[in-house]
Amino acid sequence: MPMRYAHIDVVHQEVPGEISLCFSITGCPLRCMGCHSPHTWKAGSGKLLTAPHYQKLLQQYQGFASCILFMGGEWHPETLINYLKEARQLGYATCLYTGENSVAPMILQQLTYVKLGPWIPNLGGLNNTKTNQQFIEVSTGKKLNHLFIAHDKIKHRTSQ
Repeated sequence: MPMRYAHIDVVHQEVPGEISLCFSITGCPLRCMGCHSPHTWKAGSGKLLTAPHYQKLLQQYQGFASCILFMGGEWHPETLINYLKEARQLGYATCLYTGENSVAPMILQQLTYVKLGPWIPNLGGLNNTKTNQQFIEVSTGKKLNHLFIAHDKIKHRTSQ
């Protein structure tokens, strides 16, 4: 089944230090309880993300966006890998947000960053120090969750 998307947005918070062109891919098989995007669950929904359309967007946003972000899509590994390679060839950083705890090595090789871990409501997201999720810089393996925590929370936590 071809890759489809619910929407494409320019986002500023999902990848710290980057302006990201974000593709919300449909057909997510994970269905995490409390998911903020249940509209992406249905396979076959959304618009087709064709190679020509994707390439046009990469060209259009070059020099403005610095990162290409896929919210899901790992269930289309060949297409995702090809799209990530194209983005990297044009100088974009790349990122995948997944609810899985790991990503196939072939996908990981094409990523600058990866967000791993399912949404667990009582643990919160990347902006919560108790989260199970991890935001990782792939080349170094460095966990960068601290970039999502407000400075006042860090001060409060370290002063106790």
